Amino acid sequence: MGDHDLFGPSQKKFQQKNRQWRKGNLKFTSQKRSKTLQAVTTDAPTERISSNIRNGPLANYVPLFVMLQLGVITRENEFLEEDKLEKQLKELRKAGVDGVMVDVWWGIIEGKGPKQYDWSSYRKLFQLVQKCGLRIQAIMSFHQCGGNIGDAVYIPIPEWVLSVGEKNPDIFYTNRSGNRNQEYVSLGVDNLPLFRGRTAIEMYSDYMKSFRENMSDFLEDETIIDIEVGLGPAGELRYPSYPETQGWKFPGIGEFQCYDKYLKQDFKTAAAKAGHPEWELPDDAGTYNDTPEKTGFFATNGTYLTEKGKFFLKWYSNKLIEHGDQILDEANKIFQGYRVRLAAKVSGIHWWYTDDSHACELTSGYYNLKDRDGYRPIARMISRHYGTLNFTCMEMRNSEQSAEAKCAPEQLVQQVLSAGWTENIDVAGENALPRYDRKAYNQILLNVRPNGVNENGQPKHKMAGVTYLRLTDELLERKNFRIFKSFVKKMHADQDYCRDITDLAPLQRSKARIPIDELLEATKPIKPFPWDEETDMSVGGALAEYLDSLLNKFFSILY
Repeated sequence: MGDHDLFGPSQKKFQQKNRQWRKGNLKFTSQKRSKTLQAVTTDAPTERISSNIRNGPLANYVPLFVMLQLGVITRENEFLEEDKLEKQLKELRKAGVDGVMVDVWWGIIEGKGPKQYDWSSYRKLFQLVQKCGLRIQAIMSFHQCGGNIGDAVYIPIPEWVLSVGEKNPDIFYTNRSGNRNQEYVSLGVDNLPLFRGRTAIEMYSDYMKSFRENMSDFLEDETIIDIEVGLGPAGELRYPSYPETQGWKFPGIGEFQCYDKYLKQDFKTAAAKAGHPEWELPDDAGTYNDTPEKTGFFATNGTYLTEKGKFFLKWYSNKLIEHGDQILDEANKIFQGYRVRLAAKVSGIHWWYTDDSHACELTSGYYNLKDRDGYRPIARMISRHYGTLNFTCMEMRNSEQSAEAKCAPEQLVQQVLSAGWTENIDVAGENALPRYDRKAYNQILLNVRPNGVNENGQPKHKMAGVTYLRLTDELLERKNFRIFKSFVKKMHADQDYCRDITDLAPLQRSKARIPIDELLEATKPIKPFPWDEETDMSVGGALAEYLDSLLNKFFSILY
């Protein structure tokens, strides 16, 4: 699309068609409509979309949610600045935003002791969101806030869980040097009753049951429509392999996090069962800020290519998939029957992606190489729970990243989204870093509908939703919010807000557990689906940016 024209010919044609469609009085009003089960992708029974939506331009509409700022509920379980937030939420609603994402922190809710849950502040928050006409994506945040990129506040996991770790530090992820990470409880203790008689899985399950019981009214009236289950640090299904709190800096390769006594023993048992009792955990994988070539494990012809290295990486990544599978199964049992989307988040580790070793992906638990797909097995696991794969770094472009770190976020996004669509599940996404510029918005819009809009119905590939990170004073500044409102409109394919697009079918009970061998069949690489070079729903290019600068100067003079 040339900069001389804000809107390309395909978009103009679509807009003209949309106007004709609206004149035909098919635009949604408050009248009742018959609803049938329909999914974004085959065999992913989540959305209940009427035939009018499915067969018309509204099938191109992608819901947009905005993540609330950190600290809206304090560590002391207080709801701050309610009046200010209400004004902000009303601005979002006027802009056509579909809903908001809310971190529901385990460390706040169960901070006083085992099963001592206090939901009072979150109920006030949810009532306010409901009052403003927005829907809610609730994150079951079992991780620590603080220590990851963008964290502005500190909320630890529950104090009583930390006290268990004081006596038994092996409940936490541990690197080869013995440094413990308290962001999230190690998956090595998922099924060990070390927490006053409960296992880690039972703790997470009890928490989600309490959430369901205390928020049942918001679930029943479909204010809450998304339950994203935290499965690791930053809520992501991964190991805490690149913690800033332990000195990691971009673009370090990170470190394996399996040296607590429980995972050590698990590996030794697995190695012995495989006929290699002499095998040990890696001792040549370097430290957090190394490059691949500085290590024996990730270097050219390194350990990761040997029989021992492959066995370790398969064990390490399989443990992560089993961890996610167990918790999602519990979540599915708890929220079964409600009209909610069950989601799991996967991290966008785009650095060293074009290096043969994919080093940082490997240390994080994604066994992804040029001859092995590390994401499709995760998507296949999620599929048994009728879940959604939520992915990050949707705004990133290769040209903006470090060439030395061999970054390729565009190819990574294409691989992961293609993996989800191939496994017939819904995919959703987030931007990784706060961005307010047109280039970032256009990249998100391209990933949302990689082959553009379809005037006659559902695009061949379309994301189920996007969450924008995050609601801040900076976003609501005049110059930024004007562009953001255009972005919302383009997410909706130039159509008005339609609440019914976010209606969901009741969550079905998980299917039978998928044998690990069947999961690993999905490691066979596939060619990603084709992506257009640019979106046909652009918020504008260089000319629009020039006009932005003129408008900003004009308003600065007025105000």
